Amino acid sequence: MSNEPSSAADARRKVTELIRDARICLLTTTAVDGRLVSRPMGLQEADFDGDLWFFAYADSAKVRQIRVNPQVNLGFSDQRHNAWVSVAGTATEEWDAARAKELWNPLLKAWFPDGLETPGITLIKVHAGSAEYWDSPGSTVVNLLGFAKAAVTGKPPKAGENQEVGY
Repeated sequence: MSNEPSSAADARRKVTELIRDARICLLTTTAVDGRLVSRPMGLQEADFDGDLWFFAYADSAKVRQIRVNPQVNLGFSDQRHNAWVSVAGTATEEWDAARAKELWNPLLKAWFPDGLETPGITLIKVHAGSAEYWDSPGSTVVNLLGFAKAAVTGKPPKAGENQEVGY
C-alpha cells in the first residue's frame, strides 16, 4: 500500500500542513549577476490558497531582485516531523494595507519597529507554481537506523513520502 496522497487535493493539503508547521523558510532569489541568494523569511499566517505572504522592506535586495526576476523558490524544513517542502513560484511586491493588517503579527515589531506605519514596509506575495515535499515519518533515530541498514545491505532506505504538486 502506498503512502502517497490519493488525489491532488490531498497532496495540496499535505503541502499546506507541512508549510504551516515549518513557518520559517529560505527564500531564494536571483541576484543581478545570476547568483542564487537565499535568506530566512517568516511566513505570515494565512490560508494557503497557492499564495504565500511575507513582510519586507521595499528597498531590500530581495525586493529589488524580485522586480528584475520574479522566479523564486521557498525551502521549508520542519525538523520536528522530518519533513521538507520546496515551493517554486512567482513573486511580486504588493502593498495592500488591508492585507497587511490582516497578516500583521506583533512579533514583527522586532523588524518593523513602527508596525504597519514603518517607512518602506511592503509585502512580498509568492504565487506557487509547483511544490514538492518529502515527509519522513518517524524519529531521527529511526531514520538514521534506516540509512545505516541501507549502507550495510546496499538497498536504498525507505525515505518516506515524496510528492510533486501543481498549483
